[in-house]
Amino acid sequence: MRNMFLTILLSSLFTIGSAHAAIQCGTYKMTMNDNEGMTRINGEMVTSQKVTYLKENGDDANAKWDMGLMPARDGNMYGFQFIKRNGKAWLNVQLLQNAMDAPKIIGSFPCKKVAD
Repeated sequence: MRNMFLTILLSSLFTIGSAHAAIQCGTYKMTMNDNEGMTRINGEMVTSQKVTYLKENGDDANAKWDMGLMPARDGNMYGFQFIKRNGKAWLNVQLLQNAMDAPKIIGSFPCKKVAD
């Protein structure tokens, strides 16, 4: 049931009319496949995904998606936070490192809908 809910939720996020769309945030392209129910970032399926509503439950226009990609094709681990609020969307990306004292490498990118 939960996977079906996430599929419907994310499908509504990534759909424009009857054509599927993607979301481009800097060099990161996010897409969603109805059959998988998980987000893909640059063609790679995330390994974890959690949706939090910022205002009221079911409000896709004000929500936060926390995702992890561990490991990515390049061998690194990444944490993603996609936020939609007040008509704007952006993606925060953090390179996850093993050493606690390593400096944090974080990027923030504005997002826009693009053709899939």
